Amino acid sequence: MTLNNYKYIYFLGIGGIGMSALARWFRINGFEVAGYDRTSTLLTDSLQIEGIQVHFADAVELIPADFLDNPAQTLVVLTPAVPKDHLEYNYLKNNGFTIQKRSQVLGLITGEMFTIGVAGTHGKTTTSSMVAHLLRHSGVNCAAFLGGITQNYGTNMLLNEPNDDLSQVPCVVEADEFDRSFLTLFPDIAIVTSTDADHLDIYGSHDSVLESFAMYVSQIKPTGKLLMRHGLELTDKTPAKVETYSLNEGDYHAENVRIENACFVFDAVHPNGIIQNINLQVPGFHNVENALAAVAIGLAVGLSENQIREAINTFGGVKRRFEYYLKTDQKVFIDDYAHHPAEVAAFLTSLKALYPDRHVTAIFQPHLYSRTRDFAEDFAQSLSIADSVVLLDIYPARELPIEGVSSDLIFDKITCDKTLCVKSALLKTIASRSTDVVATIGAGDIDTFIPQIKAVLSKG
Repeated sequence: MTLNNYKYIYFLGIGGIGMSALARWFRINGFEVAGYDRTSTLLTDSLQIEGIQVHFADAVELIPADFLDNPAQTLVVLTPAVPKDHLEYNYLKNNGFTIQKRSQVLGLITGEMFTIGVAGTHGKTTTSSMVAHLLRHSGVNCAAFLGGITQNYGTNMLLNEPNDDLSQVPCVVEADEFDRSFLTLFPDIAIVTSTDADHLDIYGSHDSVLESFAMYVSQIKPTGKLLMRHGLELTDKTPAKVETYSLNEGDYHAENVRIENACFVFDAVHPNGIIQNINLQVPGFHNVENALAAVAIGLAVGLSENQIREAINTFGGVKRRFEYYLKTDQKVFIDDYAHHPAEVAAFLTSLKALYPDRHVTAIFQPHLYSRTRDFAEDFAQSLSIADSVVLLDIYPARELPIEGVSSDLIFDKITCDKTLCVKSALLKTIASRSTDVVATIGAGDIDTFIPQIKAVLSKG
């Protein structure tokens, strides 16, 4: 199956951030696009302004006639949120229409383009966003499908300019291991940032996680390249050329790393030289590593050292990744999406390096009962890097409670000053403390408290 088989693209659930990105890509690249969603939102409003037909009632007769009359030329893109008794879904399923999940369609799109796939249990959103910005800032016609909202562009995607030969257009895609959806991708270049144990509610064991990453890199085109973090054991899993990167080791590594005006500045060493004085606006030793991966991609696609330096110097980061909300001599407030022990440790280590003489308070909301159960000791060790911790209840997301699993599993093992807190008491708890550098951390709904926390800290 290729995109050449289709003229019409119909979305069941067009209003989601990932689905709307695909809809916009298809429209800009010459396809007829329409879709259904349950409710009108700012995203669906923008799609309609761009000329995409969207309706909000589950009614087959509202699907455009050209789509209904041409089932062989119509591709239906389905979100799992659409219920099985949905009238439109059942009509399309029973009348010979091809129905694909978003991840499968992303595989079709990237199969037409020069694909740079960025995978990893952590680091992939920032790295893929950095690579996409590097290309766009340097004037390269490219597309990108990302897992977060970039600060530079205010969106989770970049649209390419239409091109008769899409194989010459780079497409940066965040390759998600969560439900093995990255196995729909066959990249020209793949980055793997990490293969730590995660999503064990899906995989069951770390070995299964590693098997999926081995399958992913085996799908890199034989003429392509795998760029992996130094120390990962994937070299013998791929037919592609393998290069490595990390902070201190590998084909691409950093030298002369220093902190200047709360920014990380470093020299990027690559196989053919050194790019000096890269100024990274997004703090963190882990982000220096992410930048090294972007440097490698820039060199691979033929960008100059000056282009690479200037692009990374202007990268503004991703929403909820080391995002500042207050930055004064008296108060600092930062929010971060970290929800795995390795991510928490990387974030807090960098935060302590930025502010070595100040008191760091980490407000952490665990995400998922299963992840809390599997990594309680590791979370406690990571959080103990802070000077004090305020620990919230577990955010369940897609899970039901697990007997005997609560935030207490983490709390009992934290070795620094610590407070156990329910969400309803969070603001009062913060107001009652003497605070200096404060960080909210987690992938649940802790970000909904940001305006209120900022207001409390601004008064203190």
